Amino acid sequence: MEPIIQVKGIGKKYSIKHQQGGYVALRDVLSNVLKSPLLFLKSKAKEITGLDKKEEFWALTDVNFSVQKGEMIGIIGRNGAGKSTLLKILSQITPPTTGEIRIHGTVGSLLEVGTGFHPELTGRENIFLNGAILGMKKQEIIRKFDEIVKFANVEKFIDTPVKYYSSGMYVRLAFSVAAHMETDILIIDEVLAVGDAEFQKKCLGKMEDITKKEGKTILFVSHNMTLIKQLCTKTILLTKGKVKMMGPTEDVLEFYSNNKNATEDVQDFMPLMQAINRSGVRFSGVKITNQNGHAVLQSDDKLKIELKYESDMKEKINEARIVITIFSKLSEHVVLRLDSDIPIQTISENIPAEGTVVCETKHFNLAEGSYTADVDFLIGGTSVHYVRGAGKFEVETSLEAFRFKKYPDTTVCDYIIPYTFTINK
Repeated sequence: MEPIIQVKGIGKKYSIKHQQGGYVALRDVLSNVLKSPLLFLKSKAKEITGLDKKEEFWALTDVNFSVQKGEMIGIIGRNGAGKSTLLKILSQITPPTTGEIRIHGTVGSLLEVGTGFHPELTGRENIFLNGAILGMKKQEIIRKFDEIVKFANVEKFIDTPVKYYSSGMYVRLAFSVAAHMETDILIIDEVLAVGDAEFQKKCLGKMEDITKKEGKTILFVSHNMTLIKQLCTKTILLTKGKVKMMGPTEDVLEFYSNNKNATEDVQDFMPLMQAINRSGVRFSGVKITNQNGHAVLQSDDKLKIELKYESDMKEKINEARIVITIFSKLSEHVVLRLDSDIPIQTISENIPAEGTVVCETKHFNLAEGSYTADVDFLIGGTSVHYVRGAGKFEVETSLEAFRFKKYPDTTVCDYIIPYTFTINK
């Protein structure tokens, strides 16, 4: 039987441009022009002609695999392994740099919460909009409308603008539309981490029906190893953009579990772009790990964030304050806020001119998925260096510790999860 998906030698290359500084205001540009007009023109000429420093990054390299009709394939791997890039190529959102893909059938994808939704439109209007974007005909949407709404459990809010929906309501409606499409292939990127336990179980039942009863093919990315084991007959393990292993799910998960610490890169400080600031104080590096120094956390681990900072000052820094904000990649909501200015967490009135701020939390259950961290250095209540997306990390749910959890939709209060701040010179 001919595979429904055939991937041959797929590679995806990105060009990374290295430039100094972060956000630059107009006044800074004008100041640079007046101070050094020739140097400014030279740098612009390099930028236009493409002579400025660039680096090639291969997100995927020589990826090969095939999928038969009716199979449910899991895709796992570390942060940066190329999972999302692969799904975007299969969904025809971005083209591959090398290789070819042969797909026999129609494709529907659910890659991010609220993709294809307009915040000002109601749930009813967005069903028709999102369905049209996914390739559904109007008559098909009308025929399945009541079933979509009932599955998503948003009957009371169907005529409310979706900008007022929680992330759980968003994903329930988005999944419901995608799951009721008459497509041959459905691609899902870890969105089932959003929503309560009842809806997660409903999604699992629907996905099993899609493959077993309707004969559709599903590609499923998740950090939840139990879901992968329960749903997928085969699994692909990606490592640094390459297929490390593909085969029966139990074999791949066993290999992944036995080798993840040995194959995990040593986590080191990631350099931070030095945004324009006039205080002379700035962050220079970030490292996010669990209590054992691993870059991938389990759902009940401690979280450890280390921030290197430096300054042009020779004396100690007065009235320093550090704020770390953790965001979910899926919902884009704040799930944790760590503030050194909480009375019992105050680091010190005076801190050294340079050093490392270390923030450690107690054990807590964070849902599986990808997260980013914004960091802010304040002096006397004024922000002097704010870095958006300074660091990122992943949380997995292990086979042993699995249980359905509600994904946090709103900010977690500072006092719910105990944490400490310390300064290392």
